[in-house]
Amino acid sequence: MPSEHSSSAPPDLARIAPQVDAFMAEWLAEAAVGPELKDTIGYALLSGGKRLRPVLAWLACEAVGAPGQASLPAGAAVEMVHAFSLVHDDLPAMDDDDLRRGQPTLHVRSGEAMAILVGDALLSMAFEVLCVDTAATEVTPLLCRELARGTRLMIDGQVLDTLGSMALTDAEPIEVVTTIHARKTGALIRASARMGAICGLHQTGRSTDGPELAAVTAYAEHIGVMFQAVDDLLDVESTPLETGKRTGKDSNAGKRTYPECLGVEGTRDLVASLREQAEAALEPFGERGQTLRQVAQWLSQRKA
Repeated sequence: MPSEHSSSAPPDLARIAPQVDAFMAEWLAEAAVGPELKDTIGYALLSGGKRLRPVLAWLACEAVGAPGQASLPAGAAVEMVHAFSLVHDDLPAMDDDDLRRGQPTLHVRSGEAMAILVGDALLSMAFEVLCVDTAATEVTPLLCRELARGTRLMIDGQVLDTLGSMALTDAEPIEVVTTIHARKTGALIRASARMGAICGLHQTGRSTDGPELAAVTAYAEHIGVMFQAVDDLLDVESTPLETGKRTGKDSNAGKRTYPECLGVEGTRDLVASLREQAEAALEPFGERGQTLRQVAQWLSQRKA
């Protein structure tokens, strides 16, 4: 199985990811669910992963001047939604994958029925985390709204990617790909960063709807699309051993991808442009945005 944290990854991943894992493990240990469901949720939620989304929440919280720990419930909630989406995406009716992070996908391990139920449980747990563990009740509705919006757009993007849409039939192929991935992948990344910034802004007594949130949003939107463009490159250039999942499946399924529309070199150019735009969006934060810049650089060059 490939390492989830390569040597080129920002050191903050090694600093933050274990704290996220510990928070989620403690939450799951105390959850009022039966042992079989708890074990299977743990397999889906705690079996590795880059923890990109909660890391972004943490770093966005720090970028606006608050301790990153204030974002832990928000980051955990987004990671639970992300885990739910992976479990359901891997199902035979969807992407029909049998490998995830170098291990059998959940429906292969535990059956389709359990995989569906685990996804349902993770989605509900995400909002429970926000409602129970967000210290300031007045900010909870803002976080729930961000997570709900990101989840809805993620599902809409998955519908477009899997089933297509009459609304996109007249669009140029590159427009179709960008629309799908801005929702399917980008929306939850956007929600992660915004939720972290909202936590930090609220804790420091500043506006949760001002220029700092707008800057974080622009950054997250650029890296969200960039993340999927790199994923598309990995799908055509890497092996299952390197990525921990099947490769070549998008082209085999006839899905539109950035390399299909732009070619491999054109997709690399797009990744470089999106990284530059993401880094430029962080200018208002000065040094406080440095780690987010490093994350953008790492994501543009990742190998898994």
